[in-house]
Parts: sequence; structure tokens; C-alpha cells
Amino acid sequence: MPMMVAPGPMTTSSGAVLPVVALPQGELLTVNEHNVPLVRDALGPGVHFKPLRLDMEMGCWVVLATFAPGAKVPLHYHTGIAEVYTLSGRWHYLEHPNQPQTAGSYLFEPAGSVHTFICPESNTEDTVILVRVEGANINFSEDGQFHSVLDAVLIRHLSAALAAAQGLGPLNYIGGGAAGLMADGSWERAPDHKLEWES
Repeated sequence: MPMMVAPGPMTTSSGAVLPVVALPQGELLTVNEHNVPLVRDALGPGVHFKPLRLDMEMGCWVVLATFAPGAKVPLHYHTGIAEVYTLSGRWHYLEHPNQPQTAGSYLFEPAGSVHTFICPESNTEDTVILVRVEGANINFSEDGQFHSVLDAVLIRHLSAALAAAQGLGPLNYIGGGAAGLMADGSWERAPDHKLEWES
């Protein structure tokens, strides 16, 4: 996934050169969740998601997750931070039953936190949350044994495999990174741009 355009000088709308080097952006990196199909039962029964951004090199993933009443995510350890905004429904952590998250709740989870996600069976609607995670969730079984790693790499794999199996077609989400060998000429400087110190 090499970068296709090199950083270069940028200008204002009137043509004045800015005193910074920037990455030229021909268009915004944006997706509308209404155009991304829901990948069903992706992380267990009743746990669905729409990938919005999966950056494997940075280890960052953003998904719109939908949980059916009674759905659970196993006990997990966060290697990085997580941010969760609840759009609808209700959920809580097994370890914090008296702190339910409802529509409008924003939750910050520091790296190193451990918890078990639960949607109450008594919910009368699906719970929808926007989740941004840096790093991975290290999942454990009830007896404390290692179960699995959930990260941008696995979510990308699941997105492709389950979309194909569910007949959803290719999923459109924002990828990431510019990993690749730079000496092979696979990226080029923005045309006709010279940096001041290169004159």
C-alpha cells in the first residue's frame, strides 16, 4: 500500500504559499454509514458492525457496531485507548453494572483497562455505538485463558470474508497507512513543486 503522492508545499485559495509542507488531498476521505452494509453476527451472535476506518499499520479501527438485546463481548484487555459513543439503546460492563451507557453517553477507556461488554436481555431495541480503538482487544475466556485478538487486521479480514459469505459485495470504508518501500519510486512528489530549500 505505498503512498501515491509525496508531501509538498500547499497554497491558500488565493495562491499564497503556506510555510508548511503538507500531504496534497484531492478529495475528502469520507464514507456514509448508510452506504456501508451491516456485517451480521461478525463477532458472535447478535454482534454486528459496519467498518468505517481500518488502518492496519496504525492499529486504529473505527466501527459502527449494533448489538441485539442479550449480546455480549467477552472479557477483554485494551492494549490502547478506546472511545465509545452510544447512539441508541443501553449497555454496560459486567464489572460496572451501576454505570449503564445510554444514548448520548461518551466513554473513554484508557489503555490497560479490562472489562466485559453486555447488552441487557431486557433491552427493547438494538444498541448502536460508534467505537474508535487504538491497538487491540485481547479477549479471554471465562476461565481466564487467552481466547483471541481483535484488532484492525482481524476486522479487515472478517469484513471481507463475511461480506462475501453474506452476499454484501465489497465494503467501502477508509483504509489507512502508506506502508511500502519508498526507494522503488512507487510514490512521486507532487508535480512542479519545489521546496524553498531545494532552489
